[in-house]
Amino acid sequence: MKILTIDDQQLILLPLQKKLAELGYNVKTANSGSKGIELFKSFQPNLVIVDVNMPYMSGIDVVRYLNNIKDPSVKVMIMSGNNDEKIILEGYELGIDDYIKKPVTLNEIAARIKKLVGLPVNDKLRVQKLDEANRMIRKNCVGVVIPCYNEEDRLLSEEFESFVHSNLGYHLCFVNDGSTDNTLQVLNKLSEGKEDYISVYNCEKNGGKAEAVRLGMLHLAKNPDLDYIGFLDADLSTDFKDFDDLVKTIENSNYKIVSGSRISRMGANISKESARQIISLTINFIIQKILGMNFKDTQCGAKIMVKEVVDNTFQEKFITRWLFDVEIFMRMKKYYKEDVKSLICEQPLKRWIHADGSKLSMKDSFKIIGQLAHIATHYRKVKKRLKPKKIQFNPVQPPIIELDN
Repeated sequence: MKILTIDDQQLILLPLQKKLAELGYNVKTANSGSKGIELFKSFQPNLVIVDVNMPYMSGIDVVRYLNNIKDPSVKVMIMSGNNDEKIILEGYELGIDDYIKKPVTLNEIAARIKKLVGLPVNDKLRVQKLDEANRMIRKNCVGVVIPCYNEEDRLLSEEFESFVHSNLGYHLCFVNDGSTDNTLQVLNKLSEGKEDYISVYNCEKNGGKAEAVRLGMLHLAKNPDLDYIGFLDADLSTDFKDFDDLVKTIENSNYKIVSGSRISRMGANISKESARQIISLTINFIIQKILGMNFKDTQCGAKIMVKEVVDNTFQEKFITRWLFDVEIFMRMKKYYKEDVKSLICEQPLKRWIHADGSKLSMKDSFKIIGQLAHIATHYRKVKKRLKPKKIQFNPVQPPIIELDN
């Protein structure tokens, strides 16, 4: 039993191929519509699984080609995060056999495939075995930068491994910020054998959290698989459930940044030391005045954004080591002017715990006041509106496939 999967994102193709192969199917993959059609001619699959949103040749274009062949023995399944009713109806009008909306578990995909094309020959027992982890293919692919400095004793490796195993479409990029302990060795061990989902960006010298995050964000922005990019603290003071909620918000809105907020509210588990909380409130009041925006918490270490923001606000080094979050929003104001408030969402977290061993001491907190003054002065001098960086793409145009009459 042969299956052809077509998707432009390797983070989706690889786990899907592995799962179906484990179930006994003969699987081949293509990362574009044109390559998929070429492979279809030689492979002659029983089932084609295709994504909708692909460059140059969409999944609907692929379905049109397959429909033109008029081979009723070939089943066609669309699996996509595009939930537009018009697209779904168009797919069925063109003769597809099933439309799966992401997010979706590998178990559900396997069950739908079994219903369409049956079980692989001599592999009936293996194909009926469900994946106990119930792994989920996300709606979009997300890159997460995790800055690390001397984290060998605090790094929760098992939690990171478990998350990427269960949430297909996430890529974690750990940035080693010139650690003097064994953090780099721990990170390399964590990514070993999982390089497609966990990578390590090593900075030989310590440059501070701001520079570590900046370099990691620019590194991930080069990955064509990723739809959104964000960052998260290595101690997981913001847990993955809350971070995934931020992702869901940006997926279903027109926001360019969704930022976590550690404000106390009913039903939330927000824990801070009392002294830190008082200082945070004072600093936040000053930040609101500088930004001219009513932010409750700019400094939360959990944010997700579209690639456009990364390209436009992370190119230049930040002028502070700790307050780069404020600088991101200051740069956003320069790019988007009056529209900026409608492009940023501050979303309360359900859980945030201050982790022991934080690098920011109480004494350091008082230095922030001076750094805020530096930020206000620096960005006030940048009077001319910055022009967004234009991204130059020079891809090789795939071959044009002509439909047979």
